[in-house]
Amino acid sequence: MGNKFDDFLNAIKIGELMHKRTPAEKKKHTFVCILAIIGAIAAVAAIAYAVYRYMNPDYLEDFDDDFDEYEEDDDEVVEPATEPAE
Repeated sequence: MGNKFDDFLNAIKIGELMHKRTPAEKKKHTFVCILAIIGAIAAVAAIAYAVYRYMNPDYLEDFDDDFDEYEEDDDEVVEPATEPAE
């Protein structure tokens, strides 16, 4: 059994030697990993924002409709009350 384990370890070492990465490839791999993490965080934030907007309706539209009605009332001209002349 020890012989099979030694063969396995030797195969791993040979594989590492054959597929040895250069420092430039390691930097490239790190950069891609960082971009993937940033993209995942952005996707989670976008989903959270979409759920928030879906769960909380916009009550401001109702307020604007009520406000427009009050503006229409302000357009009417009100004449000041005059006292009868003596």
